[in-house]
Amino acid sequence: MKSRYISSIILLTALLGTASCKKDLVDINQNPNASQTAQPDYLLTGAIKNTADTYWGTANNMDASLLFVQYWAKIQYTDPDRYIYANTAFQELWTVGYSRSIVNLNQIIKLADAQANPNYKGVALVLRSWVFQLLTDAYGDIPYSQAVSIKQYLTPAYDKQKDVYNALLDDLKTAQGLLNTSGPAIAGDVIYNGNIASWKKFANSLRLRIALRIADRDADKAKQAIADILANGSGYISANSETAQLNYVASPNQNPISNLFDTRDDYRISKTIVDRLFALNDPRLPVYASKTKDATAQTYVGIPNGLLVGDASNLGFTKTSKPGTYFLAPTAPAVILSYSELLFDRAEAAARGFTTDNAADLYKQAITASLKQYGIADNDINTYLAQAAVQYDAGNYKKAIGNQKWLALFGQGLEAFAEWRRLDYPQLQPAVAGTLGGKLPQRFIYPGTEQSLNGTNYQAAVASQGPDVLTTKLWFDVN
Repeated sequence: MKSRYISSIILLTALLGTASCKKDLVDINQNPNASQTAQPDYLLTGAIKNTADTYWGTANNMDASLLFVQYWAKIQYTDPDRYIYANTAFQELWTVGYSRSIVNLNQIIKLADAQANPNYKGVALVLRSWVFQLLTDAYGDIPYSQAVSIKQYLTPAYDKQKDVYNALLDDLKTAQGLLNTSGPAIAGDVIYNGNIASWKKFANSLRLRIALRIADRDADKAKQAIADILANGSGYISANSETAQLNYVASPNQNPISNLFDTRDDYRISKTIVDRLFALNDPRLPVYASKTKDATAQTYVGIPNGLLVGDASNLGFTKTSKPGTYFLAPTAPAVILSYSELLFDRAEAAARGFTTDNAADLYKQAITASLKQYGIADNDINTYLAQAAVQYDAGNYKKAIGNQKWLALFGQGLEAFAEWRRLDYPQLQPAVAGTLGGKLPQRFIYPGTEQSLNGTNYQAAVASQGPDVLTTKLWFDVN
């Protein structure tokens, strides 16, 4: 990723976010030597960077979903690990998603039509579908149909989650039709560097992910969507090198996790995942966890989720493990959709009878891809796969896939949170000193600003979906 793109986007976002009071003031302040129309390449870079930073950052990842699925735990300031949040805690995903990501992507779509460049439009539709998927996975019912014309609907109505997922499947099908490897080139693409064939694979892979989101509620719709993907013929992500991710660079454009750990020491790896990795002799343990600063019997020591502040700090900052150095590095990528996840999704589609693929083979390939993603040697991979506890269980595919997918999605808090709710594995225990009556979080609460600025539509969504609390289950979460 080029730093000039990011610097331009920071400036551009600031300009777009400042509303003009009077038209004559705008006219006076126009630069006669500069373009007054935002360029799609800068908008594209900005939408990717803004969304990835939020997806991988503190509010939604480190202080929420990474704790919910027990990848990480807190060793100080433990309120989030005990499910104690203010009504502003989950505002960033909503605010950035709508006001920066979706607004910019909608603008790219308009510019693409004006410039007769369907590839920009197709890419923008893929990315917009991802943003909406993140939003509905987290909150449930969200503005969708009116949010695509946000200037017309300043207080947009909420769409039901079922309708959002179905619309995203349609949007991705449209995007697939627009993306043309022989079409005009695009710039500003910091995921695939303008490779349209890769975007077509990403579109199909994201569509498969969303089809499985609805599979427990509408199996026929999910099966038809997957059949459409296969009929399209563009394929899926087919190698680790094709994983959809943003590759960060050095400061000040480093990975948000690296940025946080430069100045803070709040987090440790969760005992839950450390125990699982030890039990399986999983070679990803030294990748996911750092060695304790002081020598300890186990070398890698996780802490239980949701301890009181004193109990957590008493475990010792130097005797417990931070997340692995791979994830703390400035250049660590923000993974959006990995090859490993795609293979797990294909395995599940086969297990459900949606395809004629071999579920057990795809499951094995998915684990292998995850291990290879972190440079694990072939001999170690074969040893790991040979264990009885790792073998595919055709009698309970949700358990087999859910447990291993949870391990493979480490670091991707929002996606892992959605898949844990959908597959019901691994079977996690609530935080030690949790505040939800022995329950685990099932969703994000809506930002407090929605109550004050979009109250009528907010109240209608709550009346339809259920109380605006962490424990309300969403439509896609059947069990």
